[in-house]
Amino acid sequence: MKQDSRLFKQIKLKFEKLFQRKKKDDGVSISKGGSFAEPKGDFGKAEDLANVWSLDSSDSNVSEYQVKRWPKVVIAANVFLVIMLFVFLVLPKILPGFFKNTDIALFVEEDPVYIYDDTYRVVKAYCSSVMEKDDVTSHRITQVLMNEPVHYLTDDCKNGYVLIRTMDNFVGYVKAEDLSEDMSSCEPDLHLYKLVIADGSKRVMSHASNGTLIAEVMMNTVLYADVKRDGVYQVCLPNGETGWISSNGVVELGLYEETERVGVRYFVSSILTMVNSTYLEGGVTKRGISMEGLAFVSAAVNGINIPRDMEGQMESGEPVTLQYDAVTGELLLDSIIPGDLVFLSDPYHPESKRVYEVAVCTDTGVLLMRAPAGTSVKLRTFTAGSDIVKRIIAVRRVFS
Repeated sequence: MKQDSRLFKQIKLKFEKLFQRKKKDDGVSISKGGSFAEPKGDFGKAEDLANVWSLDSSDSNVSEYQVKRWPKVVIAANVFLVIMLFVFLVLPKILPGFFKNTDIALFVEEDPVYIYDDTYRVVKAYCSSVMEKDDVTSHRITQVLMNEPVHYLTDDCKNGYVLIRTMDNFVGYVKAEDLSEDMSSCEPDLHLYKLVIADGSKRVMSHASNGTLIAEVMMNTVLYADVKRDGVYQVCLPNGETGWISSNGVVELGLYEETERVGVRYFVSSILTMVNSTYLEGGVTKRGISMEGLAFVSAAVNGINIPRDMEGQMESGEPVTLQYDAVTGELLLDSIIPGDLVFLSDPYHPESKRVYEVAVCTDTGVLLMRAPAGTSVKLRTFTAGSDIVKRIIAVRRVFS
């Protein structure tokens, strides 16, 4: 037992020495009685939290922190504004260049350019007669076709007529009810396709198949379309409606393109579509047509622009020098070729040099001209010694 007690005291003494050495190193001493001495240095001194934890006023005051946060909101607002300006001002100017001539271009094109202002009107009837006076019995100057724009010259409406000027500068009176103020049907930039009717007429239907008739449009009518399917177009009409026409007998062009010039045989083919049509002074459609009107629309759909009146047509193309037989002195018929315009004097006064009518040569020795009765246009043959030859004043070749 004594031995164990001595061993215990030795162990205790060693631990006390170790403990005293450790506390000495930490700045704390222990008295001989085993109690702790007063700590040395700043041990136990109250700490300044602001210095110890680096807390400034902005970290210790929530309301002040929120006040000083506003510059970040301003920066975010400025960034948002810059993004919006880029999206709505910059992108619309640069995107069309990337997607030009692609299907995506439809969605990024710039605002449309409008050609016609409130001084224009558009024809909404299949055609409208341009009269010399505001009277149905006056002289008919010409006719304007559906969807054809005209200059509107006056708001005064007399006898249901208003004064207009055609795009080729013929002034006259048309029925006010035949015109529309809405020019959207003939504004190229609002549409995708420009169409020219090359047949004598085309039916516009309510549906692409098995539809009902909406309108009939005539040769040289220009329409615009927004939808193209196999064999059909959906066209916009000046009365606000849309309809469908077949692609047969229709020339598709770029929105600002003019009809391409073709050979004379196509011109003659267009002329022949009107054989036996009703003759109408100044008329330009198969429902009633004059020979100068027929020459005008047939040339237009085949790429040649000539005036719509006989006086203007007398100056069109190139003059043709007629050839005569050296022995008999008779006209050589093949000096007048298909497509030539032949100007004739009055049949009752063949010696007169005043132009009475125009005819179109469709074949050697054959003219399409007004019938003697004056009710229709007919094909007539002529020989070197016929009365028709004696009436010839001039011949013009509009197709080389």
